[in-house]
Formats: sequence, structure tokens, C-alpha cells
Amino acid sequence: MSQLFVSEGRCQFCHSTSRHVEHLVAGDSGLICNECVAACAALLAKGHEPTAADQRLDRFVFDRLTRHFAPMRPHEMLATSRRYPLRQQADLQAALDEVLGERRIPDNFVGIRQQYQADAVDFARLLDRTHGTMEIAPAQLEDIDIGGETVRCLKNGLWLLRDDRGPYVVVLSPSSEYGQSSHMNVEVAAPAGEIGAERCAKIFDALEAKLSRQSCYRGRVLSLEAAYEWSGRAARIRVHELEPVPREAVILPEATLQAVERNVLQFASQRPALRSLGLSGQKGLLFHGAPGTGKTHCIRYLAGRLPGHTTLLVTSEGMGALPEYMALARLLQPALVVIEDADLIARERTERDNACDEVMLNRLLNELDGLRERADVFFILTTNRPESLEPALASRPGRIDQAIEFPLPDEPLRRRLIQLYAANLPVPDSVADDLAARTDRATPAFIKELLRRIAQCHLEMGDDGPVTSVTAERALHEMLFTGGVLNTRLLGGATTG
Repeated sequence: MSQLFVSEGRCQFCHSTSRHVEHLVAGDSGLICNECVAACAALLAKGHEPTAADQRLDRFVFDRLTRHFAPMRPHEMLATSRRYPLRQQADLQAALDEVLGERRIPDNFVGIRQQYQADAVDFARLLDRTHGTMEIAPAQLEDIDIGGETVRCLKNGLWLLRDDRGPYVVVLSPSSEYGQSSHMNVEVAAPAGEIGAERCAKIFDALEAKLSRQSCYRGRVLSLEAAYEWSGRAARIRVHELEPVPREAVILPEATLQAVERNVLQFASQRPALRSLGLSGQKGLLFHGAPGTGKTHCIRYLAGRLPGHTTLLVTSEGMGALPEYMALARLLQPALVVIEDADLIARERTERDNACDEVMLNRLLNELDGLRERADVFFILTTNRPESLEPALASRPGRIDQAIEFPLPDEPLRRRLIQLYAANLPVPDSVADDLAARTDRATPAFIKELLRRIAQCHLEMGDDGPVTSVTAERALHEMLFTGGVLNTRLLGGATTG
């Protein structure tokens, strides 16, 4: 075969030009450089196995894929992919490490360089030898906060693996929409046929099993961060570290507290028996009462008393991501889903102005009504205005199983609240009794702020002794009168003498 050495053109194997190699050899349909000729000769030599040193010479990803699948052709492989929400990135990383084993660079793992962030990286794209050919690069990682610690997660990568049935690869890459990452793609490419299909199914089944059984978020207090507000899609999980609330710090009428515990704590302990009877483990509750009466405080107490439960905090702004909250609740069940200020999205249909409100309400009703798969999930909705709730939500059994009112504290409860919020502040019994008597129809939130104002006035007066009635009167006067009626309403108090 005749050979012609030329000085112009590009090698069809490595895309090198004559400026980067010593020779280009022209054939009937293309060019090959002297370095690729030498590499092919070494590959075809009897008994030769590619070494790590050989692999480090690769510049483009398709070079590694060609060598990895030889003598088969990479473009003849069967590729299967699945998408995982970005919120599962930390769990997905742990599952990949366990299923695929140790990453050895560059023996069985390489990073991928994306020329453009919007480029979709999949197996087919890695084989592209035209414009923007994918290059081998160092592995790219990012730290994901999981509450008190971080997990180092791969942003993309390529595993080149082999077992007794032959070679296969796994590709990890982010999926972007409108410049924002929304999912992580995992793709398995293996020889076409039954063996390749079984290998793909085996890997994905193992990943799903790890994700459903093990999670760094299980049993914690979580909320979802929106990727971009107009879409409602959630990007990351935020872990909240809440101080535990002991029972003695929940100042409610005993009947109210017992109703809460019976419908939540006792119900949770009875779930296995209820399941054996064919009954649902899902329960919906409505906590209603004036602002500042302790609804959120009580939920913090429950979250600390439900071992193994994952708590999800859903605000009215986060209702657009309700399907993702529900998917997370079912994945990490048993779960406690708290929807605060439910009246903002579940008010009567006649009071809603646009279709978005209607969509959010329908989502909520569908989840509460159990139109989807039942799970061991508590729904607790809070509202300050129960009269404005949509009748379809408030009146139909199976959506709300129990409504519990959080009343304003009576005088004995106000006395206990003063004692609780005084903490280390020396408040004599006579002063506490007077404050309890004079704060009729005040909320716990008002009393908490009142004790802080008293402490501030006490410090300003430089008094090292017990709090005096004069100091308490000064703080109470400032809250009730100096700020006017609006200040009193904002603090949750009543104008009392």
C-alpha cells in the first residue's frame, strides 16, 4: 500500500494537525498521524495490555472509549439513562461509590471537560468527533451541605468498568435547563443484547435500592430551596438544626396537649398494628388559633418526639414545589409534613384571584385525599384563620382527620409562661402574679417579648437585685401604649390596664 506524507489536514483519530505531530499519513478516505499509527501498532502487538501511562496520553474521551471497548466499536453500544433530582445529589454520590467501587484515576475513572455549560453530556456526545470534542479533564467536585457537614460530590465523570461479561461504562453529568442545573443524569453503556440489558438493569436497581434504604437526610428537619422562583422546582435540600423542645416547655391546656400527643405520638406508635388491620398510616391535622399561641412551638416539640421521622417544612412560598416535597416524604418515610399558614393557599375558592392558586390548592387536596400511593406521613397544617379555609379541605374526612385549637392562655398558663421565659432573670412571685393578671388575652409570643423587654429595662437601670414592679410597669407600658394599638396587635397582646 502506498503512503503519502502530507503537511496539511487533521488526523481523523486524534484531530491533531500537522503543527502538532511529526507526520500525517493520507489514505483513501482520511488522514492518520504517526502517533496514532504507533498507538495502533502497540495495541495490536500480541500480549500488549494498555498501561496507565498509555491512558494518560489520551486527550479526548472517545480515545479512551475506543480502547476500552476494543475490538467492539463504541457506537454499537446500548446506552440506558435515568435522571435523579438534584436534591438527591449527596445520596446519589454515596450510592454510586458503593455500587461502582473505588475510583482510580485514570485506570477506571476520568473527568470530562465541557466546553460549554449548556452542553448535554451523554454517551453519544462523548463519541462526537466533530465540533467541541469532549476532552479528558480532572474530576470536578462540589461540596454539598447536609447540615453540620459537607459531602464532596462529583459534578460529572466517566467510569470505565469491566467484569467477567465484558466492558461497560457509566456516565454522570448534570442536566441543565435555562442555565440552571435541575437533575443529575446517570447513563450506563454496554454491548447491545441480553447481557448488556441485564447489566444496565442491575446497576440501576442497585442504585435505587441504595437511595431508598440509605439517606443522609433521613430523620432530619428539611426544606427545599427553589432553583428559580417562577418554576417552583426545588434544587437543594436545606437542613435545619432545631433546638429540642421538652414537654414542660409546651405551655398549653392539658387537654389540648393530650389531644396533640394522642393524634400524633400515640398514632405513630400504633402504625404497625393499624397496618396489620389494613388501615392507612397517613393522618392529617389542622392546628388553628390566634398568631403566637404556640402552634409552631408545639410542632418543634413533636418533631423531637418522633424518632426516625423526617420533618419537611413547607411554607406558602414553597407550595409550588409540593409534588417534590411529597416525593421526598415518601422516599424518607415515616415523615412529618408541616404546611404553615395553609389559609394563604387553601382559602375559599371564591376568594382566589388566579389559576395558580387553584393549581396549588388542587395539589394539596390530591395529596391529602390520598389519590396517590398511601404512606406513613403526617400532614400538619397551621392557620390563624380557620374560617377562611376552603370547605373541601376543612370539611371532608380523610383530608383533615382532626382539628385542634390552640387557645389564648388563661391566667395560670400565663403565670407558667412568665416563669418559662424569665429564664435566669430574677422575677419575684409578686411581680409575676401581677403580670399574669394584667396580660389577659395576651399570646405566648407577647409574654415572651414582654419578659425580654423587662430584662432590657432591668439591665439599663443597672439593678443587680430582683426585678421591681416599676421596671415591669415600664416595659409593659412601652409595649401596650407607646407603640399604639398597631404595636399591640403586632405583638399579639390586648390593651389591658
